[in-house]
Amino acid sequence: MALTQMQLIQSLGEAMAWFERELHWGVPPTELRHLCGRIGELYAAMITNGQMATSVNQHGYDVVSAHGERISVKTTATMEGAGQVLFNPRTLHQVDRVMILRVNTEEMQVEILLDASVEEALGLMGPEAQGKRTLPLRRLLKAPRPESELATVRAVSYGEYSVRELESGTIVVERNGAPVKPAKPALREVANALNIPLINSNGNPLNTRQLGSQVIQGVMAISGASSTTQSPAGEFDE
Repeated sequence: MALTQMQLIQSLGEAMAWFERELHWGVPPTELRHLCGRIGELYAAMITNGQMATSVNQHGYDVVSAHGERISVKTTATMEGAGQVLFNPRTLHQVDRVMILRVNTEEMQVEILLDASVEEALGLMGPEAQGKRTLPLRRLLKAPRPESELATVRAVSYGEYSVRELESGTIVVERNGAPVKPAKPALREVANALNIPLINSNGNPLNTRQLGSQVIQGVMAISGASSTTQSPAGEFDE
């Protein structure tokens, strides 16, 4: 049965919530391959306004887009560039488009690593070996735009910490002017000082963006400050 766009969105939200819950219980992402794959297929169907294939691995594709493109969807939760994605070369002739997605377990969001025609994807794959063709993830990872080039939409200071929210949604934390990475431990420290909960309504830990946003709101509430914006050059404007 075909799913409506709303049903795809609801199913994706439920799958993401379950994935986050399993991670919170200590289950490693490598043990959640089926759920991770389901998330990727739902996401691909949603953004292409398409439908899931009627059977698992039907002729090598997983989703059919609204334009009739047969899409092979591969999803990983690997956060490093050392992994690889495997393809069956005997079924790739049935595929029009390849999407490789990543479930970012830190931010709990789906990221598109590759969305290309099968011809483009074949050009990135290694030669066939043991009946498979591989595409190393390191070929897909792109360096993010420097934070210095992104505008700051909100910024606060608390003790020795400064917390900024960039226009991309990224949270930047500095301690006495020096970058703090990863940012979450410092955000937790500030959140505890402000009595800000560290979990969401589902009982799962807030991700970095959610926690950073809560910290900024908390600091602004006690200081009576308003949002500040910052140009990429680093000058604040009220």
